Amino acid sequence: MSTSELTFLPEGRSLDASRKLLEGAIDIHVHAGPHLASSPRRVDPFEAATEARDAGMRAIVLMDVFQVSTGTAYLVNRVVDFPVFGGLIMNTVYGGMNPRSVRTALHYGAGARFVSFGTHSTYYQASREGRVVDGVFKPLSVIYPTFAEQELARAIRIPVKGPISPELDEILLMIGEHGNVYLRSGHVSSEEAMRVIELAKEYGIDQVVVDSAVTKNMTIEEQRQAASQGAWLEHTLAAFTHTTSIPKTHYYVEKEYVSIDEGMHDEPSGGVRTVAEQIRAVGAEHCILSSDFGVYTLPTPVEGLREFIACLLDLGIEEQEIRQMVSLNPSKLLGFREHSG
Repeated sequence: MSTSELTFLPEGRSLDASRKLLEGAIDIHVHAGPHLASSPRRVDPFEAATEARDAGMRAIVLMDVFQVSTGTAYLVNRVVDFPVFGGLIMNTVYGGMNPRSVRTALHYGAGARFVSFGTHSTYYQASREGRVVDGVFKPLSVIYPTFAEQELARAIRIPVKGPISPELDEILLMIGEHGNVYLRSGHVSSEEAMRVIELAKEYGIDQVVVDSAVTKNMTIEEQRQAASQGAWLEHTLAAFTHTTSIPKTHYYVEKEYVSIDEGMHDEPSGGVRTVAEQIRAVGAEHCILSSDFGVYTLPTPVEGLREFIACLLDLGIEEQEIRQMVSLNPSKLLGFREHSG
């Protein structure tokens, strides 16, 4: 379908259709509380799980930039009759590229189902986070030398070629030994993400997710290349909402480090329409849709995923394609023997 054909909205659109597609869905990117007081959450993990269960969803995956979410998943699973998974994001709160944090996460609480390279704490993102000063956008590392010393210096970099560090080698070995654990790229550059996919193959890691923060910066050809090597391409609604250009997901306790998320001045060009075009170009069989919701300025994660589904239906993505991306593909990622749908 060409871009011009998207002018006409498809027939049969309804609220019920988007709700129906939530049945059996899995959201692999939920940020439920707790969080910093400066950046409160919309729901706590128990509320997130209960709402997902009541919507007929199959599971959710909790992501937490401050903690190993495996402990939270363990607690929620004891209270709510609904599958909740957790993992580790290697931000500077855990020392960045720290093998001990990974080793612990694999055995703590419910046990990690994912390990992610940093979000705020990759060099690619941390070097770009900043804000406008006297009409000019400046990175935090330029405004505050202490940020460069204490955060940027500890941020994760993936070598795009050549040898890797002993720490990265140890981490990849551990993940490769745990067949039910998938690897997330984190908020790295496109080139780094491609190296992550390559390294995963070398270390016997079967499942790799390219974060939405990376996917939206990739060219179609780069996305196709990643898909051809077996990686999942994640698309999240949070990357294209009205809150994209405001500092909504504070990572740093220091008030002076408040920044525009991911160094963006305004919304990504094209919005959700861009996602539909990328899915059409690369193929739904390689993509996973998730919300990345949880911030208090947005709806709940379940409603966020429903809105994402509704938007893509409006843009002409077929129901079976959406079912593939919200149910079948994440079921494969999490290793469910029988795939929903």
